[in-house]
Amino acid sequence: MKASIKACVMAVAALWAGAALAQAPEGPPSPAKHIESLAVLLDLTDAQKAQVQTILQGEHAQMKALFEQAKAAGGKPDFQAMHAAHQQISQDTLTKLSSVLNATQLKKYQTLEQMHAHGFGRPSHGGPPPALNGAAPPPQQ
Repeated sequence: MKASIKACVMAVAALWAGAALAQAPEGPPSPAKHIESLAVLLDLTDAQKAQVQTILQGEHAQMKALFEQAKAAGGKPDFQAMHAAHQQISQDTLTKLSSVLNATQLKKYQTLEQMHAHGFGRPSHGGPPPALNGAAPPPQQ
């Protein structure tokens, strides 16, 4: 059974990566396109699709609020606190999704999220922004 789940997850990962590489790097997909992709990859029912969309929209709103709060505070953001808050929001989302998705769907979702976190399917832009790697930012013109 574990082998079949592993094979299924690997197939989904390959499909996800292939689809991401086939797309032109025009920026992030629209939320509607993203939920449609998830619906196919996770084999969601219509009811699950609506619930997952609501959960992910809530996560997005929380992340946006976190970013806006850090931006409004001014000064240098506390990256450790931001990272901890980000992880907590992600964990809360996973908990909510676990009541909507079955075990196989949840495992696929976690694999897709892990791939996304590691940059699979996104073009490389040459490393972190200058402010994050210790270099001076480029001069303003």
